[in-house]
Amino acid sequence: MTAGAGTEPGVGALLTVEDGAPVALENADAGSRILLVCEHASRRLPQRMGTLGLSTEALESHIAWDPGALAVCQLLAASLDATLIYQRFSRLVYDCNRPPDSPSAMPAVSEIFDIPGNAALSAAERLARTEAIYSPFRKGLSDLIKTRVANRRPPVIVTIHSFTPVWHGRPREVEVGILHDSDSRLADAFLADAAEDETFVTRRNAPYGPQDGVTHTLIEHGIHNGLLNVMIEIRNDLIASKDGQRVLAGYIGDHLGKALMRLEP
Repeated sequence: MTAGAGTEPGVGALLTVEDGAPVALENADAGSRILLVCEHASRRLPQRMGTLGLSTEALESHIAWDPGALAVCQLLAASLDATLIYQRFSRLVYDCNRPPDSPSAMPAVSEIFDIPGNAALSAAERLARTEAIYSPFRKGLSDLIKTRVANRRPPVIVTIHSFTPVWHGRPREVEVGILHDSDSRLADAFLADAAEDETFVTRRNAPYGPQDGVTHTLIEHGIHNGLLNVMIEIRNDLIASKDGQRVLAGYIGDHLGKALMRLEP
C-alpha cells in the first residue's frame, strides 16, 4: 500500500490537488530496520511547472530521474521487509539529495542539457520549491527516523540511485557504487562481503563520492543521528528491464543482509 506523506497541496501552492502529495511511503509497518530512501524516483513534473522548457527526450532521460531505482527499491522492500520512502516528483524541480543552498538543488544545467525553467530563479521561487518538495520529504524521513528511534528500533538508512553508463561522452566501467561519507561502517561491510563476488564491478565512492556533494541525505539523516547508512548507485542500463531489476535487487539484498550480519552478529 502506498500512502502520501507531508502537507496536502492546496490552492496557490506549487502543487495542485491533482498532483497529490510530494512524498510516498510504502510498507510503513515493515519488520526490518532497513529504511530505503529513493530521492530520484520519478520524472513527473507538477502541473504548474509545465515542461521546464525541455523536450520529451530530456524529460525521459537520466537528468530528470534515476531510471530503475524505484523498481529496485520496491523489490528490496518486499524481499527484505523494509520500509520505503520516496519523492514523487522530478529531481529537476528539486533534488532532495541536496540542501536548499546548493545550486544543484534546482540545477540550471544538467550534463549536456540547459534547463530553461530553472534559469535565474528568484529567491521566492527557490523558496516555493523548497517548501513544496524538499521540506515535506525531509520532515517525512526525519519523522520516520524519530519514531523508530523512540521505539528502540534505530533504522539503517539505505539510499538507492542509478547513474548513466556514459557521462559527457565517457563510458563508465563501474556497475555498482557503494558510497559513504565520514561513516563508512556499512559500506565497508558491504564491500568486504562483495569482494569475492565477481557478478558486478562494484567499487567504493564511484562514480561519485562525497566530494561531489551527493551524500546530503546520508549526512542529514544518517550521520547526524549516529545511524548506519550507505548510498548505492546502480548503472541504469543494468536495470532497464524487469529481469535486470530483479537481478540487481537480489545482489544488493544479499550483500546488504550479510553486511548487517557482520556489523550486528
